[in-house]
Amino acid sequence: MKQKSNEIKRLFQFMGKHRTLLNVSRFLSGISALFIMCPFLCVYFAARDLVSIFAGKPIDTGSLVKWGVAALVLELVGLLLYFIALLCSHVVAFHTEKNLKMAALKALSKMPMGYFDVNPSGKLRKIIDENSFQTETFIAHQLPDLVGAQVTMIASVILMLVFDLRIGIPLILLYGIGFFLQGALMGKESREFMMQYQDSLEKMNHEAVEYVRGISVVKVFGQTVRSFSKFNATINDYRKQALAYTMSCRKGMVAFNSVINSNYLVLVPAAIIIALVSDNLIGFMQSFLFYLIFSPACAVMLNKIMYMTSYKMQAEEAMRRIDTILTATPQPETNNPKTTDKNDVVFEGVTFAYENTEHPAVLNLSFVAKSGTTTALVGHSGSGKSTTASLIPRFYDVQSGRIKIGNVDIREIAHADLMKKVAFVFQNPQLFKDSLLENIRAGRPSASREEVLKAAHLAQCDDIIAKFPSGIDTVVGSKGVYLSGGETQRIAIARAILKDAPIIVLDEATAFADPENEQQIQKAFEGLLSGKTVIMIAHRLSAVQDADQILVMKQGEIVKKGTHKELVQLNKEYARMWDNYMKTTNWHIGNEVEVC
Repeated sequence: MKQKSNEIKRLFQFMGKHRTLLNVSRFLSGISALFIMCPFLCVYFAARDLVSIFAGKPIDTGSLVKWGVAALVLELVGLLLYFIALLCSHVVAFHTEKNLKMAALKALSKMPMGYFDVNPSGKLRKIIDENSFQTETFIAHQLPDLVGAQVTMIASVILMLVFDLRIGIPLILLYGIGFFLQGALMGKESREFMMQYQDSLEKMNHEAVEYVRGISVVKVFGQTVRSFSKFNATINDYRKQALAYTMSCRKGMVAFNSVINSNYLVLVPAAIIIALVSDNLIGFMQSFLFYLIFSPACAVMLNKIMYMTSYKMQAEEAMRRIDTILTATPQPETNNPKTTDKNDVVFEGVTFAYENTEHPAVLNLSFVAKSGTTTALVGHSGSGKSTTASLIPRFYDVQSGRIKIGNVDIREIAHADLMKKVAFVFQNPQLFKDSLLENIRAGRPSASREEVLKAAHLAQCDDIIAKFPSGIDTVVGSKGVYLSGGETQRIAIARAILKDAPIIVLDEATAFADPENEQQIQKAFEGLLSGKTVIMIAHRLSAVQDADQILVMKQGEIVKKGTHKELVQLNKEYARMWDNYMKTTNWHIGNEVEVC
């Protein structure tokens, strides 16, 4: 219970100055509940006048009209108050949702890039968008309704005791049993199911995003059922959790609905027994009419409370999940940042292991990438090349050893200064849904249009710009404007050229380029790499044979280092890799096919 209370209190913190407006909304909702109850009383008084016919009194049509008009006016007043209450609560809800999203995005901006490998986009989108929406629904509707339901419940108990204790008490006991069953239905087990259900929903969202992104690869390689297997597994898991949650509520829901809808099983026997012993049958019938009219409204009220409790549970779980982002530990920043004019990259006994893994991704790594030189990392998949490169801009922090730029540990450099020092081009760069101009300008937001055009020219992007009517102002991703992998890569290189950072990290920058684009990308590198400290990863060994030093990696360690010529002569593994690469480049389809 303490945990639940804290989660709701935590949610209230994001209401800011609008929290007072929520109190106004809850107050108005409570008052409106009383007004909406009053028409039941008016109907009761009108029915009582009709029952008086059996006592020989004439029908008072004026009285019936009076009660009818009163019921209409009270209902309209109640609805108007409720409408104003919802207006107030929606204002609070929208501001709270905005504050939650802004706080989550601000927290994400402080996370290292490695955080997004563990928490992919589909998962984060679900946490931020869907969970903040659930809190908005809870604040906008359920919080005012909960006050209204509570006021209705208290007023109902008072009214049931006022008219006739002999009928009111059995009904109160019946609804008390329903209330108890409702509490059991929304207990600890239900909360655990809700957590599992939300976990499976997040996984399904992530796999859906990854599957859609990979459809082009699936179609190229003809992978149909296999490509769908992982996504299908998450769908089945979601189905399993949703079904388990539903089935866990089955008995409780049946019992709850059976109890709260069995009011006539209490009313009718009680009425018969009391009528047989009553001295004032007309008076009893008039009181009995009230219970006949009002008891169904009590059942509706209990149902409403049950669903509001369910929504409250969802809002608590939503806030807990958003808090996983808000309370995530950001990358530590030094209190006394240092700067350096040197651009050597130095690894000293660096060891790093990913979270929840047994073996380090890199182990006791030591090397120096001198300023103005190119260092290439080669090795089989899983050898630690990309991990090594990602440690330089502090996508992750090392567990032991240190990485220095010049003579300064990168952990002692302010994050903003480190980002100015390092530019990186990934194998699969992302472009914003914005103009080519702004996509390139992201490398240096203060750059002029002329500087952007110059960077685009150096990155061999002139043909990309020329093929669109709007040129560099063409918006990527709109009206059918899309770029190929190689074209996207050149735009990313233009962005890095514009940034003009002294250290460049290239992670498989030509991986998805066709031969024509690769040639242009290689030309673009001339404008990017001149005079820079370059850390390059490439499977195509032709791209690294001119590197000043090549580091051959295996299982997270450097097994050999040297120039291309030295390694071909000295290192069997590199020589084998080079031989295999040359065979693939020289292979061609001839007139005859040799069968092995």
